[in-house]
Amino acid sequence: MGIIEVKEVTKYFGGLRALHRISFTVETGEILGLIGPNGAGKTTLFNVIAGTIPPSSGSVRFNGEEITSHGPRQICYRGISRTYQLVRPFAGLTVYENILVGLHFGKPEKGNKCSLQKEACELLQLTGLLQKADIRAKNLTLVGRKQLEIARALATRPKVLLLDEAISGLNPTETEAMMGLIRKIQTQGITVFMIEHIMKAVMGLSHRVLVLNFGELIAQGTPGEVSKNKDVTDAYLGTEELQLA
Repeated sequence: MGIIEVKEVTKYFGGLRALHRISFTVETGEILGLIGPNGAGKTTLFNVIAGTIPPSSGSVRFNGEEITSHGPRQICYRGISRTYQLVRPFAGLTVYENILVGLHFGKPEKGNKCSLQKEACELLQLTGLLQKADIRAKNLTLVGRKQLEIARALATRPKVLLLDEAISGLNPTETEAMMGLIRKIQTQGITVFMIEHIMKAVMGLSHRVLVLNFGELIAQGTPGEVSKNKDVTDAYLGTEELQLA
């Protein structure tokens, strides 16, 4: 049994089918990649798992518990946290204060002031934001905002972290640094499920990769297996991108 089990999940928005009978398992401790063309249903799938939207049919289980009907707060409290493609920190708060918000509200049980401050400093150190703790979020660069988005998600003390394009838009140096951060997170015992378009990151980080196309799961396997799958190359990758990966 995996830490997350998605079974026969289908989602309609009116007459538009966004997901069709999606089934897979996220294994405890792995980095699982999710790729596919724009509009394939990747973020919709994350929204279903995180409780932002309900599926039209099918189920999601976390640690053996049915969570399909739970809302985002209940799911976050149980141990699934996420980042968003469009990062939106509390712009007027400092980096440190943004992380404290996650620590205060990400779990039903609150620590004392000293323990929360200690956790905040540990997250600042982990995500490379220690020297920017007193900078207001609105003044961060893109990579800084993405680091803060991850730090806020980690502040909820998740067992599973859903990353929605945490690397897209970064330059090569920033990409390497972000890949290093994701590896660190996984080595701390947190399962990572990531949507990403940067093939270097997907192939370099993922233990397994899922591929969506038009709301259907068309392939899953190791990065090597997926990169050689004709359905995947036809739908998404192409020869040139595979060579770069």
